[in-house]
Formats: sequence, structure tokens, C-alpha cells
Amino acid sequence: MARLSGVDLPRNKHMDRALTYIYGIGLTTARAILDKADLPYQMNSDDLSGDDVSRIRKIIESDYVVEGDRRREVAMDIKRHIDLGTYRGRRHRMSLPCRGQRTKTNARTRKGPKRGAAVRKK
Repeated sequence: MARLSGVDLPRNKHMDRALTYIYGIGLTTARAILDKADLPYQMNSDDLSGDDVSRIRKIIESDYVVEGDRRREVAMDIKRHIDLGTYRGRRHRMSLPCRGQRTKTNARTRKGPKRGAAVRKK
């Protein structure tokens, strides 16, 4: 099992999909990394040699911000918006969608479970 950027890659998956398990790497970035490392997309993660892993690791460390550093960047971006008092920052503070989605219906992921009308006891 290959380990990159502190993440164990899943077994028996194509490399372009397996690399997306690393926070900060999506499908397009994974394919760009594999192109730079001269590896096929359909290669299984189980078939990686030590040399292949080191090439991929070197590319990721030199060109991309992933895992803990990326999470910290995203958190700092959100905190900056909150501190500036921008519209997006206020929406983050109130735990509401901040990209223009409707909230009269839906938005349950962001708002949490429904709170129904107060139940009255007779």
C-alpha cells in the first residue's frame, strides 16, 4: 500500500482515482501529476513500485499544496472573510449557504435538521 502526503492510497484502484483521496488533489490535478511522472492513468495503486511512489511524491511536494497546509489555507480564507465582514463571511458565520443557493427550501446540509413548530401539550 502506497503512502503519499500522510494518506494511504486505496488498494486496487486506478491511480488517477486513488490520488484524489489526498485532500487538495482532484481528478484533473491527479492526471497532471501522472503525466509528469510518465505513468498511465489506468495503472492500479497496488502495482506501484518504490521508484514510482518517489516520483509522484517529489512532484506533489514541489508543485502542490495538499493535506494539512491546504486545509489551513482554506480555513484562513474563511476566517479572513469573517473578519472583514463580507457577505460571504456573514453567511459562513450564520452557517448558511454562501454561494447564492436558495434557503427557503433545501439547504438542509448547511442549516442542519428541520426544527418544527413547538409541540404543545394539552
